[in-house]
Amino acid sequence: MSEWREIKLGDICEVFDGPHATPSKLETGIIFLGISSLGFDGRINPVHFEYISDESFKIWTRRIAPKYNDIVFSYETKLGAAAIIPRGFKCCLGRRMGLLRPKNGVNPKFILYAYLAPDFQKTIYERAIPGSTVDRIPLKDMPSFPIKIPPLPEQKAIAAVLSSLDDKIDLLHRQNATLEAMAETLFKQWFVVEASDEWETKRIGDVVTVKGGTTPSTANPAYWDGDINWSSPRDLSNHQSVFLFDTSRKITQEGLAQIGSGLLPIGTVLLSSRAPIGYLAITDKPLAINQGYIGIICDKEPSNYFIYLWCRTNMEEIKGSSNGSTFDEISKSVFKELGFILPPLEIISSFDKVVVPLFEKIKINQKKIRTLEKLRDTLLPKLMSGEVRVRYE
Repeated sequence: MSEWREIKLGDICEVFDGPHATPSKLETGIIFLGISSLGFDGRINPVHFEYISDESFKIWTRRIAPKYNDIVFSYETKLGAAAIIPRGFKCCLGRRMGLLRPKNGVNPKFILYAYLAPDFQKTIYERAIPGSTVDRIPLKDMPSFPIKIPPLPEQKAIAAVLSSLDDKIDLLHRQNATLEAMAETLFKQWFVVEASDEWETKRIGDVVTVKGGTTPSTANPAYWDGDINWSSPRDLSNHQSVFLFDTSRKITQEGLAQIGSGLLPIGTVLLSSRAPIGYLAITDKPLAINQGYIGIICDKEPSNYFIYLWCRTNMEEIKGSSNGSTFDEISKSVFKELGFILPPLEIISSFDKVVVPLFEKIKINQKKIRTLEKLRDTLLPKLMSGEVRVRYE
């Protein structure tokens, strides 16, 4: 590490604050980049994009307008989350978001990876100011945060190694988005555009089994940290594809006994039913769920892929059926009553033969993504501490 030096963040980056309010949102327009679009992997997640008008963009970028190679980060709520602005990406920062603008003589991608590395993340949490509800990073103090950097050629070499992994991950995410869009387009063509008036009208509750969940008491340690997967919609908050392979929390057999719906089988379609409504996934492991989900077990006529695509296609109707005094929620009983047009089983079977290969490819790609992410997460702290060195000219 003799060639590395510890400096202050303000020596290599300017620090900017984003707007302190939220403009009116639109269905389309210029991207309003909120905290929900940031993760801890350095990428911007398009799943939760919101949009503003050209007029709002001018108002909400008076303080700072993000540009290529700027690093955006959360200074409240999701401390440590950050991403780099790609080329041609026009956006406005949301509330509780800051921006680092690297100065000349440093590699912006290296700065991003240094920000995400354990040493700097530790500094963030050590210097965060406790709040009544969430901790926050004091932006005025950020320029004094210590950061270790090697010479510029090694910065570029390290960034190139990690970027190559991220580029492969991004390519697989784009492939999956395309495959899923193809499957949804086929569904709409077969079952919306070419739907027949002679097809049977039912309720969704007639053709699937609907389950709810609960949260075992967090005050009882005997329920938690076991080996049984337990999911809340938070597991899907940055989920970018179809299959759910793992959960952030696990419960014990004692915890599972507190959940009336028990262990849901592989292939269950999960639909978040509140705060927000509309996260979707298909389980790849048996798991239990909390009260924020509707669990859809496809044990009757349509397949889980058919139901997954039906939910995506009818999401506006699902959301429109919600109600609630504090936040929108769609109950299991209301969901079961939603209208469902049941095509003949031979047509569903023929459709499945077309889309199953698309979903199988999505699953393969998701597994590759998990492998690459694990490799990147293993390399990141080693490269950023100098434990592993990269050859460079």
